[in-house]
Amino acid sequence: MSETKNILISGASIAGPALAHWLRRHGFRPTVVERAPAPRPGGYAVDIRGAAITVAERMGILGDIRRTATGMRGASLISAAGKRIADLDGDAYGMHVEGDVEIMRGDLSRLLHELTADEIEYLFDDSITGMTQREHGVEVTFERNAPRAFDLVIGADGLHSNVRGRVFGEESRFVRHLGHYVAVATVPNHLGLDHWGMLYRARGKMVNLYSAGRAAEAKACFLFASPPLTYDRRDLAAQRRIVAEAFAGDGWAIPRLLEAAGTAGDFYFDTISQIHLDRWSAGRVALLGDAAYGPSLASGQGTSLALVGAYVLAGELAAARGDHQLAFARYQDVLRDFVAKNQKLGRDSVKHMAPKSAAGAWFQGQLMRMMPHLPGKDAMLRMMIKPIAEAANAVELAEYRV
Repeated sequence: MSETKNILISGASIAGPALAHWLRRHGFRPTVVERAPAPRPGGYAVDIRGAAITVAERMGILGDIRRTATGMRGASLISAAGKRIADLDGDAYGMHVEGDVEIMRGDLSRLLHELTADEIEYLFDDSITGMTQREHGVEVTFERNAPRAFDLVIGADGLHSNVRGRVFGEESRFVRHLGHYVAVATVPNHLGLDHWGMLYRARGKMVNLYSAGRAAEAKACFLFASPPLTYDRRDLAAQRRIVAEAFAGDGWAIPRLLEAAGTAGDFYFDTISQIHLDRWSAGRVALLGDAAYGPSLASGQGTSLALVGAYVLAGELAAARGDHQLAFARYQDVLRDFVAKNQKLGRDSVKHMAPKSAAGAWFQGQLMRMMPHLPGKDAMLRMMIKPIAEAANAVELAEYRV
């Protein structure tokens, strides 16, 4: 091992703690800095598929993930009048193949923190304010902690990465808007959903309401098509108004859900976008997960890419004996095609989530109505899931020596 030992990771959601785990197992000394005061609870349901299942198994947490899985039994398609049009089973609702697992993002974040907390230094309630790269390291300043020097810095801090902005440039250079926005909030489970979801679709809109075991709570996910909007990312009130205006006049339970989302403490709003960079590293700084190659929420693969990326990045740093230039190049070479296929999946999928044309929305509604009753429904489902399964497995994982 070279002298490259001390590595700062920005972000303690999924990619950051996963990377910290693997770096520690390879003999490095990682430190994780996170703006939030503690691991973030809540969030929406996320999928772990394909190569990410293998990574979770090698981490030793696959059993815990399966025990904490959402266990969704299925969902109902609901009309604007509140009529139950059709039911989908759990696999059709989640577009899952055997072995896939769905878990709440907050639960996965908690599992990863518990896995690493005893061996990894976490700096919660803090953030990087400056980085100066030198020949032998990176000098880092923080909002709260004293300045420190690290051998490398890894930005695992999401779509709006602080590290990326400071080292690679303005966010607008790398973000590709996919024409939709999403809002997620925890709301009262007033419909009594039990591991069940409800899907409402209209032209350019979709609402997914589901409850995964917390009897009093449900998650409401609002998705709508829109050209790029101008708003302050810190102004939650303005974001709530945007969502309320987008769904004004919609039927079913939408007004009640909007009212609940208007006061939800975990309200989240953002664009559905992808991140595209030619290079995921610059000198002694590299990016991981959504910060480097976010495929968008529409792909369902952001969490899987984070887990796989963390495994590969740590493994390549170990294989290169700390030679970061060689490791960063190999990291990108290994994952380039995997990322490209999953980003294509995201671009293709978002078109079907909330079709912008009346004809597209009508056709999709008819397909969902008929599918449970078609004699070849299993074959149709396999055909629909095939691109997802292929993208999720489109990487060959080396067995890095630990």
